Amino acid sequence: MKALCLSLILFSLLLAGCGGGGDETSKQPDTGKTNEYGLTDFEMTYGIGPVKKRLFLGQINKALAKKGENIFATKCAPCHKLDERYIGPAQRYATERRPPEYLMNMMLNPDEMVKRHPEGKKLLAEYLSPMTYQNITEEDARNVIEYLRLTAQEGHENNIPEVPLYKNQIQKP
Repeated sequence: MKALCLSLILFSLLLAGCGGGGDETSKQPDTGKTNEYGLTDFEMTYGIGPVKKRLFLGQINKALAKKGENIFATKCAPCHKLDERYIGPAQRYATERRPPEYLMNMMLNPDEMVKRHPEGKKLLAEYLSPMTYQNITEEDARNVIEYLRLTAQEGHENNIPEVPLYKNQIQKP
C-alpha cells in the first residue's frame, strides 16, 4: 500500500514537473490571423511570401549588389526606374520605405501581395498595373536588395531627391 501511495505521489510530481495540464498554447508564437485582412502581424509588416524571418543586414555587400544590379537591369528595369515613377514606383529609396523582407516578398510573391496586403493594394490602385511575377529566387531577391541599398546610399551622397511613392505623398524637405 505504501508503495502504491509513493508511486502515485511520484507520478503526480512528474506530471506537474513536465507541465501536464498546463496551458501550452501561451508558449507558442502568435501565428493566428489578427486583423481585418486576415494577415498576421509579421505579414502586415514584412509581407506575404516565402520570407518568414527577419533579415539582419550588415554593411552593404558590393559583390551581391553587382549581381543585384544585373538582375534589376533585366527583371526590374522594364517597369521600375531608380529616380522616376514609371510603370511602377521609383526604386532608389525603396529599402528606406519598406523592410527588406517586405520587398523580397513583393518580388517573390507579387500576386498575393497585391491581392491581400493593404500596401500592395494601394500600389495597385496608384499604378493600375500589377507587378509581374519574374520567377526569381530568394538569392536573386536578396541580391536586388543589396543593389537597392547601395543605390540609396549613393543617392544620399549625391543629394538625389526621393520621388513620392503616392500622388498625395508630401516629398521630404
